[in-house]
Amino acid sequence: MSEPSYLRLYREGELEERIERALAMLEGCRVCPRECGVNRLEGEKGYCDTGRNAMVASYSPHFGEEAPLVGTHGSGTIFISSCNLLCSFCQNHEISHGKEGAEVGPQQMASMMIHLASRGCHNINFVTPTHVVPQLLEALPHAIRKGMRVPLVYNTGGYDRVEVLRLLEGVFDIYMPDFKFWDDREAERYCQVPDYREAASDAIREMHRQVGDLVTDEEGIAVRGLLVRHLVMPNDVAGSEGVFKFLAEEVSPNTYVNVMDQYRPCGTAGRDEFINRRLTSQEFRAAVDGARKAGLTRLDSRERIRFLFRV
Repeated sequence: MSEPSYLRLYREGELEERIERALAMLEGCRVCPRECGVNRLEGEKGYCDTGRNAMVASYSPHFGEEAPLVGTHGSGTIFISSCNLLCSFCQNHEISHGKEGAEVGPQQMASMMIHLASRGCHNINFVTPTHVVPQLLEALPHAIRKGMRVPLVYNTGGYDRVEVLRLLEGVFDIYMPDFKFWDDREAERYCQVPDYREAASDAIREMHRQVGDLVTDEEGIAVRGLLVRHLVMPNDVAGSEGVFKFLAEEVSPNTYVNVMDQYRPCGTAGRDEFINRRLTSQEFRAAVDGARKAGLTRLDSRERIRFLFRV
């Protein structure tokens, strides 16, 4: 198995330069498209309510992720507290909105990474990392010096800045963004972002430019590439057809896409007439048919047992 790409950046000194550039973005914060402008280096907090240090809700081998990440030993997930989207229907409401978790420094973050790698996890999977990219980069050299050699997964809500993603080129071998909404009116209604489609489209194009289509080893484990998640929602709130058409025509028809059926009304969704119910089988099957019609060839679209959901 080839070594993760971040090792080359570390040996050549490029990783330290990237860390400096990323940390500078925390002063007058412009780490995500919200560009709140607060000085997080001094502990000020913007929309994500996160200051100088990242917060972590939990870390463990996870077997509920996509099959190419899980393999036999699981994906080493580190759940970052808070979020830069804060979707009203979030299924991890306690972590994102409630900020369940503890503040950690770079050495602690590195120790978590090493612990997961030592347990045989196939990758280190940062869940909701967008608002703490500088802190994750800051932790990486400590983990490398402790012997970490597994790929990194950037598991994001899709609302990312291309400028920041370019700092991650050669750091993350695997990108796994959501593409949540095609219609910006829905994104503004449920996430308070009026430009989600443009930001997510640009971000996913950049991710694909860096790592290409998903590549797996002889055991089917992801080693590099792009995976995209799309959560189908009631009343086609997510605009699935537009998302699939974009991925097939402007990214790649061979994009690995997980079409997800596990929507349930969480958070404040129960008070919204359009999303206050579960998805129907007909709605999900129509979305999958739409993905195939759009020309996507690598779909993970298995219907889940209705009472089981990913954490």
